[in-house]
Amino acid sequence: MEGPGERLRIGVSGSYGGLNMGDEAILHAIVAQVRASLRAELTVYTRDSADTLRRHRVERAVVIRDLPRDDARREIARLDLLILGGGGILFDGEAERFLREVQLAHELGVPVVVYAVSVGPLAGQANREAVREALDRAAVLTVRDRQSKRLLEEVGVRAEVELTADPALLLEPEALPDDTAAELQALDRERCLVAFSVREPGPAAPDLDVDHYHALLANAADFVADRLDAQVVFVPMERHNEDLQHSHGVVARMRLAERAHVLKRDYTPGQLLTLVGRTGFAVGMRLHFLIFALLQGVPFVALPYASKVRGLVEELQLPAPPLEQTSVGRLLATIDRTWDHREALRARLGAGREELRARARRTHARLLELVRRRGLGGQTDLLAEPDAARLQPG
Repeated sequence: MEGPGERLRIGVSGSYGGLNMGDEAILHAIVAQVRASLRAELTVYTRDSADTLRRHRVERAVVIRDLPRDDARREIARLDLLILGGGGILFDGEAERFLREVQLAHELGVPVVVYAVSVGPLAGQANREAVREALDRAAVLTVRDRQSKRLLEEVGVRAEVELTADPALLLEPEALPDDTAAELQALDRERCLVAFSVREPGPAAPDLDVDHYHALLANAADFVADRLDAQVVFVPMERHNEDLQHSHGVVARMRLAERAHVLKRDYTPGQLLTLVGRTGFAVGMRLHFLIFALLQGVPFVALPYASKVRGLVEELQLPAPPLEQTSVGRLLATIDRTWDHREALRARLGAGREELRARARRTHARLLELVRRRGLGGQTDLLAEPDAARLQPG
């Protein structure tokens, strides 16, 4: 452990490395809060160290999951504190991979802060036991949705589980880069812009019926293009082509495909937040796309494919039947009703946004309490008291 007045060595472990802009938004928010309140050297455990160092203000980035156990143990041993999360990282097929660093931290006596994660699906007994064992020993345990809290109680976690909120709720808009002019010119400023979001099937969405949701979104896009005289803008939230491919798959099924545009440039999360703020309405699947709409006060209709998305819409008390139970007629009726009552919805989103942002700040406040209580890295006094006070529970 470092001496008094030196930097706290913090590791951050999550689904980072530029694959998904929602995860990068989470990391951006975590880094910003740490920088506002602590003298810290930040190491991110990532899939792509070069991408993480380029995107974020961190000192180190390590592809720890490629390291043998002994090398990973030495990496964890240099830390004063390990952050697990945020994001939806504890589910079948991935949980044990993300828990290795947590288990090493427990062996080495490094405190672990579980930082506003989502949990599930967890059908496998081995995964349930691994999650219970690892999270029961965490110094701070927070989740971002009620379903995750219930699931942890169900698998037998006895430690206190605090409900906070997604760190990306604290993201701020960023100016758009100069080289976006050509893409933005493709958007018809004379028409209302309606943003759409898709997602690919995968371990986090094992039951996603692609043909079903493509048909739903194509019909919805045609409906808003006609009903609202709108242009539809598809917002890919990840860079490895899946969102682009599925966006084009939806456009190919549209009757009014000439009214659709798929964003192609690699934007930062803050820039995507700015772009979403230029739209008048949104329809989407991905959680952080919906969070961006919420932050910008853009009325939206969600298509919940997973508990983490259902958790957001339930918090906001919005109508959103599960994706697999949604018919074209039901979705179009929901869009029509939501559009007609958009101003009332905008006011509700504003109130819900502030409550969720206050809860999002509580996660970092718990981390600061742990640092103070244990004197980690010699930091019994924090660097930026005004910012630290702002991060206290609201």
